[in-house]
Amino acid sequence: MTGLTATLDFANLTVGMVVAEREFHLTRDSLVRYAGASGDFNPIHYRDDVATSVGLPGVLAHGMLTMGIAAQPVVDWIGDPGLVSDYQVRFTRPVLVDATEGALVRVVARVGAIDASADGHSEARVDLTVTSADETVLGKAQLRIRAASA
Repeated sequence: MTGLTATLDFANLTVGMVVAEREFHLTRDSLVRYAGASGDFNPIHYRDDVATSVGLPGVLAHGMLTMGIAAQPVVDWIGDPGLVSDYQVRFTRPVLVDATEGALVRVVARVGAIDASADGHSEARVDLTVTSADETVLGKAQLRIRAASA
């Protein structure tokens, strides 16, 4: 599983092939930095007292942070973020970020389908398995990548 250039060779892809996998360690510091970058300062993402007062089990990672890190291994693999033509997920469970231990998010990316369009351009669907604490946190997480124009 080495990174490829923007001239991704679809002929070498097979359905079921693992094309990328990575683990991300999130800490409370990660959440504060993301809040600053995104402007999402909801205190459920950094204060235990607020999170528990609204019925949550603890501080949660931002959903969009989880979604973003889940796509990163695929973007690194294809070498060009412009080749991603679509990205969709369902948020199924929150990522709980412990004050001391943080949280580990694991991403495994597999080729789910390979399509050739009528105009001769290839496209592949990459299915992501995204877990934290042995629970799936993103469901139906899929990216579509297209072949670079010649």
